[in-house]
Amino acid sequence: MESPAGRTPAPGALPYYVAFSQLLGLTVVAVTGAWLGAYRGGIAWESALQFNVHPLCMIIGLVFLQGDALLVYRVFRNEAKRTTKILHGLLHVLAFVIALVGECLARPALPPPPPTQEAAAQLSSPLPLEAGTRPPRSWDQSPQVLASRGSLGSPPPSLPVSPVLTRPPPRPGLVAVFDYHRKKGIADLYSLHSWCGILVFVLFLAQWLVGLGFFLFPGASFSLRSRYRPQHVFFGAAIFLLSVGTALLGLKEALLFQLGTKYSAFESEGVLANVLGLLLVAFGAVVLYILTRADWKRPLQAEEQALSMDFKTLTEGDSPSSQ
Repeated sequence: MESPAGRTPAPGALPYYVAFSQLLGLTVVAVTGAWLGAYRGGIAWESALQFNVHPLCMIIGLVFLQGDALLVYRVFRNEAKRTTKILHGLLHVLAFVIALVGECLARPALPPPPPTQEAAAQLSSPLPLEAGTRPPRSWDQSPQVLASRGSLGSPPPSLPVSPVLTRPPPRPGLVAVFDYHRKKGIADLYSLHSWCGILVFVLFLAQWLVGLGFFLFPGASFSLRSRYRPQHVFFGAAIFLLSVGTALLGLKEALLFQLGTKYSAFESEGVLANVLGLLLVAFGAVVLYILTRADWKRPLQAEEQALSMDFKTLTEGDSPSSQ
């Protein structure tokens, strides 16, 4: 039944379920940040903390934002179909970009190469000063001067100078993760979590590209879109559930690495992470419930109904001329 303004009202319980899903999603993000801050040292681009960016970005991108992208057609029920499609696609792009940031970890800061003999000689020679003046203590105690003097006051022939650290630009994608693993002596792609993560990325990108070709580009016919739509909906929900499951696998893997046998002793970090896992399951379940309620689907607009009737006429042959 339509309202006087021509807008179909939302089912009575739908807004409450959507609000509950958002509350759960934001709580998942907040608890993830609290876990990383309280037990993993926080988030930074330096070598010791750079990997903490990975779980936070994955939770925000592939769980929270992907779930919201799936709910677009339930929330925006009366807006233009093309506008809803664009919002649905943009949320998926944002989710994918944030997830890539989680994989595009900065390399640890590295010292510059040792200075040349000429540069070391320049640092070891006294600076020109006016008569009767003494170099300031801040210069006398600077790391460059102390490093260039050596232990007995004479400059060594090739002492590395300047502890100033330089940071190369972030390495793209999974290359940075592999580089981090090599530096830490960790094997690559051996765990179920990493295999599922690669599968999520491949399926997510393929789903987005195929959906872009079918639903946003004008080349696809209405019949092709109608035939592909059930597969698109199914794989969208499947990829979302796979993302939640992969996050749970990664959470369990991180706890086993960090706590080991102490995990069974109900350590506080383990308890908090278990709560985070339950919140992830709850968020995924609520989103899936909203998606599977047939009476909560977006109603067909006038132009969509006309196209649907034309397609039915062509495929079933029930036009007036055929009778």
